[in-house]
Amino acid sequence: MTLAERGVLLGTCSWTDPTLIESGGFYPRENMSAEERLGFYADNFPVVEVDATYYAPPSERVVGMWVERTPPSFTFDVKAFRLLTQHPTPHRSLWKDFREAVPDELAAKKNIYMRDLPRDLQAEACSRFAQALMPLHSTGKLGVILFQLPPYVYPNRGSYGYLKWAADQLSEYRLAVEFRNQRWLDTEHHDDTLAFLARHGLTYVCVDGPQGFASSVPPIAAATAEVAEVRFHGRNATNWEKRGISAAERFRYDYSREELEEWLPRIEALADEADEVHLMMNNCFADFGIRSARALSDLLAS
Repeated sequence: MTLAERGVLLGTCSWTDPTLIESGGFYPRENMSAEERLGFYADNFPVVEVDATYYAPPSERVVGMWVERTPPSFTFDVKAFRLLTQHPTPHRSLWKDFREAVPDELAAKKNIYMRDLPRDLQAEACSRFAQALMPLHSTGKLGVILFQLPPYVYPNRGSYGYLKWAADQLSEYRLAVEFRNQRWLDTEHHDDTLAFLARHGLTYVCVDGPQGFASSVPPIAAATAEVAEVRFHGRNATNWEKRGISAAERFRYDYSREELEEWLPRIEALADEADEVHLMMNNCFADFGIRSARALSDLLAS
């Protein structure tokens, strides 16, 4: 049985990273158009994660172009806009008419946080993000919306409440939650965290990444919804919490075969529990992610 027949999809967390394009290790030509690059990527992998939607909300027109440029069976996982995941959000990155509705005392600040907005604007932000993704959703090409929480969001009543509220606001979609605070999975909170996600149909994002930091999450494999997901961040401990570097440098890590093999039994277990498993390589420096995805695919098929 093939990986696709088992519902296991492998891909990377970007198809447009400049270091990937410049490396010459994947795309046949450096001067390919955006349409050609996406088409070429989709000919090689069944799923991709969209990272740009974290920095600015997408437009329905652009999302429609993604639909048109990929095969019917292709899947997009989409990273939630940073406002929705409680990250600091520059005023200029908001929708233009939305900016005008933001209270003056918030608009004057460098960054806006979701928690500070009036409830009606919070709901409006979720609604607009959801509407923009409708072309993917209506064609069956939308996998999960990734809620990657910042390190300062830890398990408490407010955090659980917000996740439940977000799940209700985006109830038409499948949400996946990635934690960046080790307390969510420590001995005290592990069972409650996974039970909460399962109760609300939220995917727990399993993580491979550097250990030993407050933002580190242990490499636990658990399926809490119909889609399970693993994101491979690499193990570059030197750069994991380093400030002032690019995302490509932070995730610059070339997995060895032995490191990927560690995940084989965990992936097998996820495939047994979930309808679909997304394995996403976020070591997006040059063609490292591409090579890792291919290597893991070979291991799973052997």
